[in-house]
Amino acid sequence: MPLSPAAERLAGADHRRPRSSPGKPGSGSSRPRPVGDPRPNWAYSAEALIDRTMGHYGVSVDDDEGDRFSDAIRLLLLIAAVSDPLKEAEQLVAPKHAVAVLRAEGRLQKLDFWLRNPDYLADELLNDYERQGEAINLELAGGILDSDEPEICAIPMLRYLFGAFEYIDQAMSILAAPGLVVVVPQRTVQRVLQDNYYLTAKGREIADRATEQFPVLAWYTERARLVRALAEATGHSALALRRRQYLQRDYAQTPLNEIIPSIADRARARLARLRAEAEQGDAA
Repeated sequence: MPLSPAAERLAGADHRRPRSSPGKPGSGSSRPRPVGDPRPNWAYSAEALIDRTMGHYGVSVDDDEGDRFSDAIRLLLLIAAVSDPLKEAEQLVAPKHAVAVLRAEGRLQKLDFWLRNPDYLADELLNDYERQGEAINLELAGGILDSDEPEICAIPMLRYLFGAFEYIDQAMSILAAPGLVVVVPQRTVQRVLQDNYYLTAKGREIADRATEQFPVLAWYTERARLVRALAEATGHSALALRRRQYLQRDYAQTPLNEIIPSIADRARARLARLRAEAEQGDAA
Protein backbone atom coordinates (compact mmCIF):
# COMPACT_ATOMS: atom_id res chain seq x y z
CA MET A 1 0.00 0.00 0.00
CA PRO A 2 1.50 3.40 -0.91
CA LEU A 3 2.41 5.75 1.91
CA SER A 4 0.40 8.87 2.56
CA PRO A 5 2.13 12.23 1.91
CA ALA A 6 2.63 12.70 5.66
CA ALA A 7 4.26 9.29 6.02
CA GLU A 8 6.49 9.95 3.01
CA ARG A 9 7.79 13.08 4.73
CA LEU A 10 8.49 11.10 7.88
CA ALA A 11 10.15 8.29 5.99
CA GLY A 12 12.32 10.84 4.19
CA ALA A 13 13.62 12.30 7.44
CA ASP A 14 16.93 10.90 8.65
CA HIS A 15 15.54 9.01 11.64
CA ARG A 16 18.39 6.64 12.37
CA ARG A 17 19.48 6.81 15.98
CA PRO A 18 22.84 8.57 16.08
CA ARG A 19 25.85 6.73 17.42
CA SER A 20 25.85 9.29 20.23
CA SER A 21 23.39 11.85 21.46
CA PRO A 22 24.11 15.17 23.09
CA GLY A 23 22.65 14.42 26.51
CA LYS A 24 22.33 17.06 29.14
CA PRO A 25 24.99 19.72 29.66
CA GLY A 26 27.80 18.42 31.79
CA SER A 27 27.05 14.79 30.95
CA GLY A 28 30.13 14.28 28.81
CA SER A 29 33.46 15.82 27.95
CA SER A 30 35.03 17.59 25.04
CA ARG A 31 37.90 19.95 24.44
CA PRO A 32 38.53 22.34 27.39
CA ARG A 33 36.32 25.37 27.55
CA PRO A 34 38.15 28.65 26.76
CA VAL A 35 38.86 30.80 29.81
CA GLY A 36 40.01 34.33 30.37
CA ASP A 37 38.19 35.80 27.38
CA PRO A 38 37.52 39.47 28.23
CA ARG A 39 34.81 40.03 25.61
CA PRO A 40 31.15 40.34 26.63
CA ASN A 41 28.90 37.31 26.17
CA TRP A 42 27.38 38.50 22.89
CA ALA A 43 30.65 39.36 21.16
CA TYR A 44 31.93 35.93 20.19
CA SER A 45 32.64 35.08 16.58
CA ALA A 46 30.66 32.47 14.70
CA GLU A 47 33.59 30.07 14.92
CA ALA A 48 33.84 30.51 18.69
CA LEU A 49 30.18 29.59 19.07
CA ILE A 50 30.95 25.95 18.36
CA ASP A 51 33.88 25.76 20.78
CA ARG A 52 32.05 27.59 23.53
CA THR A 53 29.06 25.28 23.15
CA MET A 54 31.04 22.06 23.15
CA GLY A 55 33.13 23.29 26.05
CA HIS A 56 29.92 23.35 28.05
CA TYR A 57 29.77 19.56 27.93
CA GLY A 58 32.74 19.44 30.26
CA VAL A 59 31.43 21.84 32.93
CA SER A 60 28.67 21.81 35.53
CA VAL A 61 25.00 22.08 34.58
CA ASP A 62 24.51 25.32 36.51
CA ASP A 63 26.91 27.24 34.25
CA ASP A 64 24.57 29.93 32.94
CA GLU A 65 26.94 31.12 30.22
CA GLY A 66 27.35 27.59 28.92
CA ASP A 67 23.58 27.19 28.92
CA ARG A 68 23.24 30.25 26.69
CA PHE A 69 25.72 28.91 24.16
CA SER A 70 24.26 25.39 24.13
CA ASP A 71 20.79 26.92 23.70
CA ALA A 72 22.12 29.04 20.84
CA ILE A 73 23.64 26.13 18.91
CA ARG A 74 20.48 24.02 19.43
CA LEU A 75 18.29 26.82 18.09
CA LEU A 76 20.65 27.39 15.17
CA LEU A 77 20.50 23.71 14.19
CA LEU A 78 16.72 23.68 14.60
CA ILE A 79 16.23 26.80 12.47
CA ALA A 80 18.60 25.45 9.82
CA ALA A 81 16.59 22.21 9.64
CA VAL A 82 13.03 23.57 9.68
CA SER A 83 13.23 27.00 8.01
CA ASP A 84 11.76 27.47 4.53
CA PRO A 85 13.96 28.52 1.59
CA LEU A 86 13.23 32.07 0.47
CA LYS A 87 11.14 32.48 -2.65
CA GLU A 88 12.30 34.91 -5.29
CA ALA A 89 9.88 37.63 -4.21
CA GLU A 90 10.86 37.16 -0.55
CA GLN A 91 14.53 37.58 -1.35
CA LEU A 92 13.88 41.16 -2.44
CA VAL A 93 12.75 42.24 1.04
CA ALA A 94 14.74 39.80 3.19
CA PRO A 95 17.87 40.81 5.13
CA LYS A 96 21.15 40.69 3.24
CA HIS A 97 22.63 37.18 2.86
CA ALA A 98 19.41 35.51 4.15
CA VAL A 99 18.73 32.09 2.60
CA ALA A 100 15.73 30.79 4.59
CA VAL A 101 13.16 31.90 7.13
CA LEU A 102 11.21 30.49 10.07
CA ARG A 103 8.18 32.62 10.80
CA ALA A 104 6.86 33.34 14.30
CA GLU A 105 8.42 32.77 17.69
CA GLY A 106 5.39 30.75 18.74
CA ARG A 107 6.10 28.23 16.02
CA LEU A 108 9.78 28.09 16.97
CA GLN A 109 8.87 27.44 20.62
CA LYS A 110 6.49 24.60 19.71
CA LEU A 111 9.03 22.92 17.42
CA ASP A 112 11.72 23.32 20.08
CA PHE A 113 9.46 21.56 22.58
CA TRP A 114 9.36 18.41 20.47
CA LEU A 115 13.12 18.61 19.91
CA ARG A 116 13.76 18.96 23.64
CA ASN A 117 11.26 16.29 24.68
CA PRO A 118 11.76 13.08 22.66
CA ASP A 119 9.08 11.26 24.67
CA TYR A 120 6.40 13.69 23.47
CA LEU A 121 7.72 13.48 19.91
CA ALA A 122 7.54 9.69 20.02
CA ASP A 123 4.02 9.73 21.47
CA GLU A 124 2.84 11.98 18.64
CA LEU A 125 4.25 9.46 16.18
CA LEU A 126 2.21 6.79 17.95
CA ASN A 127 -0.87 9.00 17.61
CA ASP A 128 -0.27 9.16 13.86
CA TYR A 129 0.26 5.40 13.74
CA GLU A 130 -3.09 4.75 15.41
CA ARG A 131 -4.86 7.22 13.11
CA GLN A 132 -3.25 6.16 9.85
CA GLY A 133 -1.99 2.63 10.47
CA GLU A 134 1.34 3.33 8.75
CA ALA A 135 4.15 1.20 10.16
CA ILE A 136 6.79 3.88 9.60
CA ASN A 137 5.37 5.86 12.53
CA LEU A 138 5.59 2.86 14.86
CA GLU A 139 9.16 2.26 13.71
CA LEU A 140 10.18 5.87 14.29
CA ALA A 141 8.61 5.97 17.75
CA GLY A 142 10.34 2.71 18.64
CA GLY A 143 13.70 4.12 17.58
CA ILE A 144 13.27 6.84 20.21
CA LEU A 145 11.61 4.92 23.04
CA ASP A 146 13.77 1.79 22.82
CA SER A 147 16.76 3.98 23.68
CA ASP A 148 17.62 6.19 26.65
CA GLU A 149 17.02 9.25 24.48
CA PRO A 150 13.95 10.46 26.44
CA GLU A 151 16.07 10.54 29.60
CA ILE A 152 19.48 11.80 28.51
CA CYS A 153 18.33 14.23 25.81
CA ALA A 154 15.40 15.85 27.60
CA ILE A 155 15.57 19.58 28.30
CA PRO A 156 12.35 20.37 30.19
CA MET A 157 10.24 23.45 29.48
CA LEU A 158 7.74 25.39 31.56
CA ARG A 159 4.09 25.65 30.62
CA TYR A 160 2.83 29.18 30.12
CA LEU A 161 -0.58 30.43 29.01
CA PHE A 162 0.05 29.54 25.36
CA GLY A 163 1.94 26.33 26.01
CA ALA A 164 5.60 25.39 26.34
CA PHE A 165 7.79 28.48 26.46
CA GLU A 166 11.27 29.66 27.30
CA TYR A 167 12.84 33.08 26.92
CA ILE A 168 15.22 32.87 23.97
CA ASP A 169 16.41 36.49 23.69
CA GLN A 170 19.90 35.80 25.06
CA ALA A 171 20.44 32.74 22.90
CA MET A 172 19.21 34.58 19.80
CA SER A 173 21.52 37.52 20.54
CA ILE A 174 24.45 35.11 20.41
CA LEU A 175 23.32 34.02 16.93
CA ALA A 176 22.55 37.56 15.79
CA ALA A 177 25.87 39.14 16.80
CA PRO A 178 27.99 37.23 14.23
CA GLY A 179 25.21 37.35 11.63
CA LEU A 180 24.07 33.73 11.73
CA VAL A 181 20.39 34.55 12.24
CA VAL A 182 18.64 37.89 11.70
CA VAL A 183 15.50 38.51 13.75
CA VAL A 184 13.02 40.79 11.98
CA PRO A 185 9.83 41.88 13.79
CA GLN A 186 6.67 42.05 11.73
CA ARG A 187 4.63 44.89 13.21
CA THR A 188 1.75 47.28 12.92
CA VAL A 189 1.84 50.83 14.24
CA GLN A 190 0.50 49.61 17.58
CA ARG A 191 2.38 46.37 18.22
CA VAL A 192 4.68 43.61 17.06
CA LEU A 193 2.72 40.83 15.36
CA GLN A 194 5.49 38.25 15.24
CA ASP A 195 9.24 37.80 14.98
CA ASN A 196 10.66 36.16 11.85
CA TYR A 197 13.97 34.33 12.02
CA TYR A 198 16.11 34.60 8.89
CA LEU A 199 18.93 32.08 8.50
CA THR A 200 21.91 33.55 6.66
CA ALA A 201 24.37 31.77 4.38
CA LYS A 202 26.93 32.10 7.18
CA GLY A 203 24.45 30.55 9.62
CA ARG A 204 23.90 27.61 7.29
CA GLU A 205 27.66 27.16 6.96
CA ILE A 206 28.21 27.18 10.72
CA ALA A 207 25.34 24.73 11.29
CA ASP A 208 26.85 22.35 8.74
CA ARG A 209 30.34 22.78 10.16
CA ALA A 210 29.14 22.18 13.73
CA THR A 211 27.62 18.80 12.88
CA GLU A 212 30.65 17.80 10.80
CA GLN A 213 33.15 18.83 13.47
CA PHE A 214 31.13 17.40 16.36
CA PRO A 215 29.00 14.41 15.30
CA VAL A 216 27.36 14.51 18.73
CA LEU A 217 25.52 17.62 17.52
CA ALA A 218 24.17 15.79 14.46
CA TRP A 219 21.50 14.34 16.76
CA TYR A 220 19.82 17.76 16.88
CA THR A 221 19.75 18.06 13.10
CA GLU A 222 18.41 14.53 12.62
CA ARG A 223 15.68 14.97 15.21
CA ALA A 224 14.85 18.47 13.94
CA ARG A 225 14.15 17.02 10.49
CA LEU A 226 11.78 14.54 12.08
CA VAL A 227 10.13 17.39 14.00
CA ARG A 228 9.71 19.28 10.72
CA ALA A 229 8.07 16.29 9.05
CA LEU A 230 5.66 15.92 11.96
CA ALA A 231 4.87 19.64 11.90
CA GLU A 232 4.18 19.57 8.16
CA ALA A 233 1.65 16.83 8.75
CA THR A 234 0.05 18.92 11.52
CA GLY A 235 -0.03 22.34 9.91
CA HIS A 236 2.59 25.04 9.70
CA SER A 237 1.05 27.60 12.04
CA ALA A 238 1.95 28.04 15.69
CA LEU A 239 -1.76 27.73 16.51
CA ALA A 240 -2.03 24.32 14.83
CA LEU A 241 1.04 23.06 16.68
CA ARG A 242 -0.20 24.46 20.00
CA ARG A 243 -3.59 22.80 19.59
CA ARG A 244 -1.97 19.46 18.90
CA GLN A 245 0.35 19.71 21.88
CA TYR A 246 -2.53 20.63 24.17
CA LEU A 247 -4.22 17.35 23.28
CA GLN A 248 -1.58 15.66 25.46
CA ARG A 249 -3.20 15.23 28.88
CA ASP A 250 -0.01 15.63 30.94
CA TYR A 251 0.95 18.73 28.95
CA ALA A 252 -2.46 20.40 29.23
CA GLN A 253 -2.85 19.63 32.94
CA THR A 254 0.53 21.03 33.94
CA PRO A 255 -0.06 24.09 36.16
CA LEU A 256 1.12 27.42 34.79
CA ASN A 257 4.80 28.19 35.37
CA GLU A 258 5.62 24.58 36.21
CA ILE A 259 7.75 22.09 34.29
CA ILE A 260 5.90 19.92 31.79
CA PRO A 261 6.49 16.34 33.05
CA SER A 262 7.97 13.43 31.16
CA ILE A 263 5.63 10.86 29.62
CA ALA A 264 8.38 8.38 28.74
CA ASP A 265 6.96 5.52 30.86
CA ARG A 266 3.45 5.95 29.49
CA ALA A 267 4.73 6.20 25.90
CA ARG A 268 6.83 3.04 26.29
CA ALA A 269 3.86 1.11 27.68
CA ARG A 270 1.76 2.32 24.76
CA LEU A 271 4.48 1.31 22.29
CA ALA A 272 4.60 -2.21 23.76
CA ARG A 273 0.81 -2.52 23.49
CA LEU A 274 0.71 -1.33 19.88
CA ARG A 275 3.56 -3.65 18.92
CA ALA A 276 1.73 -6.60 20.45
CA GLU A 277 -1.44 -5.69 18.59
CA ALA A 278 0.50 -5.37 15.34
CA GLU A 279 2.08 -8.80 15.86
CA GLN A 280 -1.32 -10.34 16.53
CA GLY A 281 -2.65 -8.76 13.36
CA ASP A 282 0.24 -10.11 11.32
CA ALA A 283 -0.27 -13.58 12.79
CA ALA A 284 -3.93 -13.50 11.90
